[in-house]
Amino acid sequence: MKKISIKNSQHNSRRSFIRNAALATAGFYIVPRHVLGKGFTAPSDKLLIAGIGAGGKGEGDLNSFYKSGKAEIVALCDVDIRQCKKSLERFPKAPLYKDYREMLDKEHKNIDAVSVSTPDHMHAVCAMAAMQLNKHVYVQKPMAHDIYEARVMTEAAHKYKVVTQMGNQGASGDGVRQLREWFNAGIIGDVHTIYCFTDRPVWPQGIEWSGKVPVPAELDWNLWQGNAPRKDFIENLVPFNWRGWWDYGTGALGDMGCHIIEAPYRVLGLKYPVSAECSVANRYVRNWTRAYTPESGPISSHITLTFNDKHNKPTIKLHWMDGGIQPERPEELPATEKFGDGGNAVLFVGTKGKMVCSVYGEDPKLLPLSKNDEVHVKPTLLRVPGGSAGHYQAWVEACIAGYNSNEHKNLSSHFDLAGPLTEIVLMGNLAIRSYDIKKAKANKPNEFDYPGRYAKLLWDGDNMKITNFDDANAFVKREYANGYSLGI
Repeated sequence: MKKISIKNSQHNSRRSFIRNAALATAGFYIVPRHVLGKGFTAPSDKLLIAGIGAGGKGEGDLNSFYKSGKAEIVALCDVDIRQCKKSLERFPKAPLYKDYREMLDKEHKNIDAVSVSTPDHMHAVCAMAAMQLNKHVYVQKPMAHDIYEARVMTEAAHKYKVVTQMGNQGASGDGVRQLREWFNAGIIGDVHTIYCFTDRPVWPQGIEWSGKVPVPAELDWNLWQGNAPRKDFIENLVPFNWRGWWDYGTGALGDMGCHIIEAPYRVLGLKYPVSAECSVANRYVRNWTRAYTPESGPISSHITLTFNDKHNKPTIKLHWMDGGIQPERPEELPATEKFGDGGNAVLFVGTKGKMVCSVYGEDPKLLPLSKNDEVHVKPTLLRVPGGSAGHYQAWVEACIAGYNSNEHKNLSSHFDLAGPLTEIVLMGNLAIRSYDIKKAKANKPNEFDYPGRYAKLLWDGDNMKITNFDDANAFVKREYANGYSLGI
């Protein structure tokens, strides 16, 4: 696997600083936990968390950490004051910053860990800045916007010896473990085909610019754009519709792939795909003229990833479908039975049978349904207390226990697991986005050609490279704008 050189950080964590100071100070006295009373958590045993992105999903993440009873939220960062009002009310002692770099500079001695819940394009730069200060990180899915970023972040977690977790909480659920136990017991035989589908996107894939509009006073538009190329403010892009723009989001795949592909990834131990191919819905604009745009994703797509390296035998075909496209219903599924949850599902097709689940790996079932009453497989895999909801507390406890702890090793989505999963998810976007760079540079907006969509892209996962269509490699690693970097 291609290794990326990462510089050492000169910063020490707050916890390490306190520990070293304690060892150097004569007469230092620690009150035993039992003296404090059963169930009492000493302030020194609480994880001090800063949140980058304090509204929306970020607000929910911070609340979940706090509810563990083992964390304090001590600093907040958000570029849009409108979105973080609830967090400000709930954590009134936490100072608020707009720029995460200023927050880390001023607060790094006061924090142990950082939660990152920004638009996708800023995940890596925020998380890397925190890890380089030896802060544990929790990063929303997908953990990166680009494959290169995911690889760098995975290696950085080891370089800086920090505890990590991605926000695909279904990875901690019982459903994924039940599916693995059925597969490990040989109930469905060797899996050769997987279908994953979602009803996303539920946002517009790109918003037509309707003229210059004023930026809301509460929003710092330049900081929101971060490492993306500067554009005039686009109405209704914030706080959610950015997902349809490649500069900021990763489309339906990035939004739901880490929740849905997690199940086959974990059950089958998938590694890097060896190829990707796709078809997408045509997008029509004025006068029914067929037009492609390199700035936004399609309204629907069907992507096929092939896995057939030494780790995955026999060859496995994973089909991803979004925009409401679904595969043919399995004949074993009753006509009135929901396929997954109706809008999202995974279907495993094996040599001896089939199994299906919903998003997050929930509601796993063997097909035909009668098998669920007949088959009894003894649980062999460790469950996460609280299941999906316990995803947050498990990370908090692992951070307190430390990098080398069993708590860290047992996390469901630390970066050694989340990184390769994210790379698989983002691989599909390479096929969607692989247009003719020369035409793009010629600035002919109605003449974009996407030859990569009509070919099978061959992927060298170890070296992060498409070997048969070089233009697609432009999307493996972005060039950042506005002075941002990964610090390596």
